[in-house]
Amino acid sequence: MNGSQIVALAALASLAFAPRSFAAEGNPARGQRVFGACAACHSLEPNRSMTGPSLAELWNRKAGGLASFPRYSPALKSSGLVWNDKTLEDWINDPQHLVPGNDMTFQGIKDNQQRVDLLAFLKQATQPGHPASQPAQQGGQMGGMMGGGDLDLKTTGPEHRVKAISYCRDTYRVTTADGNTRVFWERNLRLMIDSSENGPEKGAPGLVDAGMMGDRADAIFADPSEISPFIIAKC
Repeated sequence: MNGSQIVALAALASLAFAPRSFAAEGNPARGQRVFGACAACHSLEPNRSMTGPSLAELWNRKAGGLASFPRYSPALKSSGLVWNDKTLEDWINDPQHLVPGNDMTFQGIKDNQQRVDLLAFLKQATQPGHPASQPAQQGGQMGGMMGGGDLDLKTTGPEHRVKAISYCRDTYRVTTADGNTRVFWERNLRLMIDSSENGPEKGAPGLVDAGMMGDRADAIFADPSEISPFIIAKC
């Protein structure tokens, strides 16, 4: 093997083992478009919580450590992760693989270029003092797209029968008859009335998923007078 062949092989090897950021350089403008899928749940404004926590000043922050966001899952809070280029790419690729049991309903972005573009945008947009130029929030458009329809709330299963609702700051916690408790940002739990034959029994409201992300629901009561007494202020 002559010298030129050795040099060529060395160059190929360096490319093969180079970090992915060199193989696919991120484009922040494209990444901002990818972020449109995230904007329904995440703000870029400091301490503005939505379904998920604000992403402002995200780099080098401990996972589950933003004090202004009260709805982190125990799995994320105990993960010990610190957000950086590597952990964020792994998270965006597959949140459940990185932190099993977390509450993130997002399935991940499998396209390498889209992930790199998104990270390039976020690395700029989350810096201290950077103007929050995120796309318009989409949450209001998503709610109600997967409502209860013809579900009979008088005969439905225990996963739809509400036993308790508590409210603390901007968060509802809804416990159903099957023993599960779900956590909702206040704008993502709609309090509704259904006095029809398919509506719930008095004093036994129903819970029906809404939207397409698994983070929104309708708490449906038989009568408006039931709502205030049923919801307990408790932190």
